[in-house]
Amino acid sequence: MREMKISWLSALTAAVEEGSIRAAAHRLNISQPAATRLIRDLEEEIGAPLLVRSVGGVAATAQGNVLYEHARRAMRELNDARTEIDELAGHMVGEISVTAVPLAVMLLVPEAMRTFGRDCPDMQLRLREELYIERLRLLRAGKVDVAVGPIPCGIPASEFEVERLMPVEMAVVVGRGSPLARADSLQKLSTAPWVYTSAQLGEEDYARAWFEVNGLAAPTPAAIVNSTLAMLALITQGDYAALMPLSLALHPLSAPHVVAVPVREPNLSLELGAITLRRESVKVSVRQFVVHLQRAAHIATKESIRIA
Repeated sequence: MREMKISWLSALTAAVEEGSIRAAAHRLNISQPAATRLIRDLEEEIGAPLLVRSVGGVAATAQGNVLYEHARRAMRELNDARTEIDELAGHMVGEISVTAVPLAVMLLVPEAMRTFGRDCPDMQLRLREELYIERLRLLRAGKVDVAVGPIPCGIPASEFEVERLMPVEMAVVVGRGSPLARADSLQKLSTAPWVYTSAQLGEEDYARAWFEVNGLAAPTPAAIVNSTLAMLALITQGDYAALMPLSLALHPLSAPHVVAVPVREPNLSLELGAITLRRESVKVSVRQFVVHLQRAAHIATKESIRIA
């Protein structure tokens, strides 16, 4: 078998992602016949059909999907290598993709971007907010460079690097004026309608875990959300309870609408961290951004102590 050409793999990934040879050709800035020829050459080399063609466009075959996944990772590695070479020369240009929980978006990312943007003005941040984040899957798939959120229990140290940022105190919150605000124990909240951030037992299912840690059966969730806005809308416009970082509940954007319920059980303690894939060489810009996150977390922690 001959070595597969990068142009073949580029044509395949573009066709699968665009769903059209014509759109793939436009993306690669080549003619449609040229894109078709590249994919046919690759199919001949592999000895199997990679795309199913129809009037609606193209879709990957089973063989095409296998090659597409490997090709996508290979192309990303090549791009990362090019970026790292540029960064080692002191030229940081490009993009960092970050996924973060709302607390980090509100308390850490703005300050981190202020100083990171000053030091690396040609870098662009692509930020996606996740209320509960599939951070390990996104990191493994190469869809994000950094995940910022509560550190999962049992995270594989051989696969991921974790930089601890700051402690997080999770508290029960309800809408201002809700009769649930008078509850003084989890037991009295066990029959309330709860908003969860996960439908299953798992690392992000903090409300369920908190009830069980205190020897109580977790309530069946009345709603499951993956949006800060959705959670706030539910708990402020109905008698719902939810678990939220206390710092987020006290933030000026949230405080007029929600109140922390003073239950006798200790609030759930978590730790916020910045998680990256463990590689022989992590991009210089990614390491720099994590340093700025650490600085922002130090400032946020000092501020929370001052307020307390």
